[in-house]
Amino acid sequence: MHIPSHPGASPLGKPATYIAEYDPALLFPIARQGKRDELGLAAGSTLPFFGVDIWNAYEVSWLNLRGKPQIAIATITVPADSPNIVESKSFKLYLNSFNQTRLAGADALTELLRADLSAGFGAAIQVSLTLADQFGTLKMGEFDGLLLDRLDLEINDYTPDASLLHANHEAAIVEQTFVSHLLKSNCLVTGQPDWGSVQIRYVGAPIDEENLLRYLIGFRNHNEFHEQCVERIFIDILRQCKPQKLAVYARYTRRGGLDINPWRSNFSSGKRPSNLRNARQ
Repeated sequence: MHIPSHPGASPLGKPATYIAEYDPALLFPIARQGKRDELGLAAGSTLPFFGVDIWNAYEVSWLNLRGKPQIAIATITVPADSPNIVESKSFKLYLNSFNQTRLAGADALTELLRADLSAGFGAAIQVSLTLADQFGTLKMGEFDGLLLDRLDLEINDYTPDASLLHANHEAAIVEQTFVSHLLKSNCLVTGQPDWGSVQIRYVGAPIDEENLLRYLIGFRNHNEFHEQCVERIFIDILRQCKPQKLAVYARYTRRGGLDINPWRSNFSSGKRPSNLRNARQ
């Protein structure tokens, strides 16, 4: 059983012994609620969004029953209403515990991943493997939308300031999609930089684009995990600008063979967000 703990007790920032035999106890869950409390999202209340966190793991390997190494890319989809996240270094250590583990095949690995990670996240997760002979089918793509980074701004503050966000509620409702590649935050525990691109789908009163970009750049010195940053962006825009529809999707560059891509939305298009890897990933 995985019991959520404080981020500071995680393997992050500490010397690690890489265990090459299967060990699900390496997974380190962290409860989502602590950071949601900071956003005014009380435990037990209905979340103002739904969504997923899409993890892509590029360093997945195990042994077949004859001892020959096998490789794959794993995609793990975690519902945003799961009670926990799993700290990424512990996730990497867990994946590495398969390196010298003999398994009957990819299906056996998938079932172990699904069971262990569902226990860690505290909710049913989805796992899919792309095997080596399928690597050629993988594609890349970039976010569509109006590039906020085109704006020539003077920036003096590098902490997120929700008061910058505002919309013109006297104007007609607009439907817009904004993109920025200038999202940068820092790991909550180690302070190491996390780099990402963000897409904001918005239906509502016209939002001030320059201040939206200032707000996003404001995360540059901010310490939070990926999932927490995206939820903060979503809640700040929702409260300050009061759009009818809002979706925020960030794709972060990989660290330790993992990329994490949180998506939060309050409306359904009938399909999940694309998992196309962008150029920086």
